[in-house]
Amino acid sequence: MQNLSPPASETPLLEFLLAALAPMNRTRVKQLLRSGRVVVNGASVTRHDHTVRPADKVGVAREAPPAPPSASGLEIVHEDAHLVVIDKPPGLLTVATESEKLDTAFVRLSDYLRARNAGRPFVVHRLDRDTSGLLLFARSAEVRDQLQRNWEELTKTYLAVVEGRPEAPEGAVENYLTEGRDLRVRASPRPGPDAKRAASRYTVRQTRGGYSLVEVEIETGRKHQIRVHLAGLGCPVAGDKMYGATTDPVRRLALHAWRLSFDHPFTLERLELEAPLPPALARIVG
Repeated sequence: MQNLSPPASETPLLEFLLAALAPMNRTRVKQLLRSGRVVVNGASVTRHDHTVRPADKVGVAREAPPAPPSASGLEIVHEDAHLVVIDKPPGLLTVATESEKLDTAFVRLSDYLRARNAGRPFVVHRLDRDTSGLLLFARSAEVRDQLQRNWEELTKTYLAVVEGRPEAPEGAVENYLTEGRDLRVRASPRPGPDAKRAASRYTVRQTRGGYSLVEVEIETGRKHQIRVHLAGLGCPVAGDKMYGATTDPVRRLALHAWRLSFDHPFTLERLELEAPLPPALARIVG
């Protein structure tokens, strides 16, 4: 391990490395980052914009670190001492239900962390079984509680392939949602008993062959919110028979949690995380 002298002030990691490793060229420094050989306070860091502080211990490993244990089919999008964000595949539950207790995102991530003696995950929010994309877990109850208290401050953006095309190319939907005994969520323009306010903004990104790709940013995070709001526009999510879809082109709900933006609860660093639209959904409108 080659230990580097810390910076005099807070500096982006790439900028720091270019100065500390001179005359090494920029391409080589980026290769070191991508290969996981740059270590900050004992943890491998690959982000170019990671902030290095005067108290940090920074080093460059002579060899790339060994691959971490498999996350059992989960793609780890971001991991640090406080958070883990995965790209959940469709068909996988977030947590156990009466019908499925063993194979869930929570169980797979728990096994992954346990294999590294790295504690356990704490559920911050959930995605529907057939919704793919970014799923955030905390690594302590304290972080979970803080994220849940400030949940509406996080920017949560989804991509949906819908039947047809909304009349307006962009707009906002706000109403009140109530879940019935049949587990179906219904919308009302006015508040009522057990009704919860739900607000979404949408933009149509492209249309092809009777389907549209719609970007949806949700202010709130109610159960089935996006599905109900898009169905209310006359454009149900493809594959969503519960809310009126008549087609199922890829045998799954065509909804994907695409982007998550928020301030890290401990470092206050702005995190901008994305999970690419799955190819099966992209082909519908591509």
